[in-house]
Amino acid sequence: MVLYLVLFFLSKAVLIFNYLEFNRMDLAPYFNNVRQQSPLIHCLTNTVTINDCANILLACGASPTMADEISEVEEITGIAAGLYINIGTLNKLAIQAMLTSGKKAYELHKPMVLDPVGIGASQIRRDTIAKLLKNMTFSCIRGNVSEIKSLASGSKSTRGVDADAHDLVCDANLEDYILFAKRLSKKTGSVIAISGAIDIVADKNRACLIRNGHAMMSQITGTGCMLTAMLGAYCAANPDKLWEATIAGIAAMGLAGELAYRKVEECHAGTGSFRVWMMDEISTMTAEKLQQGAKIELR
Repeated sequence: MVLYLVLFFLSKAVLIFNYLEFNRMDLAPYFNNVRQQSPLIHCLTNTVTINDCANILLACGASPTMADEISEVEEITGIAAGLYINIGTLNKLAIQAMLTSGKKAYELHKPMVLDPVGIGASQIRRDTIAKLLKNMTFSCIRGNVSEIKSLASGSKSTRGVDADAHDLVCDANLEDYILFAKRLSKKTGSVIAISGAIDIVADKNRACLIRNGHAMMSQITGTGCMLTAMLGAYCAANPDKLWEATIAGIAAMGLAGELAYRKVEECHAGTGSFRVWMMDEISTMTAEKLQQGAKIELR
């Protein structure tokens, strides 16, 4: 019994030590690299949020290009620092542009991020993602939990671009989703980022939780799209530290949402103001503010 208690408390001490060590992780280098390098990100994204994605990239210190003409996507990809693909509003020409640009980026070893928006909603979305994953490896794949589950299994979803209520990540199912994310990372070779009330970022060996953000972010069209675009910049500026860069980018976006909501409360404002203030918070974010406000833990 005594031995059991000793081992129990030792295991708890190790967990606490790991938690404290991880929360001392320095996010500043990954943040500063984006600001200093201002990476050009080639975005093949949906028509609903294309303007917001361009502006969030500018706000975080990067530079966007939204060229989707098939005859130039290879050339544009060649000069860009990274590629962002989002399947939110697909058509045949867009699919071809994504495949062409993706193959070029993969050939040139450029960081690539993927947002499988609404993958469970239609067969063409599932087929497109399957073709992309067959022909290239993404640095990071980010989506809500239902999208990531559909990507892993090829299953349908009736919720379109929104996460199904039955899939939501909470403290009770965290360990299952962490294991799932690690396995998917091993299968795809990508950092897997699952967005929600609790964000999970995993590679095949490591995972962390990010508890930044606010529920109002889900009431704004395109916050996920903007986040993945920003992750394109963070991965492009930190190509050898993709897991850490993804954590820094997600924490920055979540913290911006928290700070924007404070202004909403102070001014009794709504979602329109929240959207603008969230982008303002990204543009005025500092490494020190991010380090102090990030809520991350190792699992």
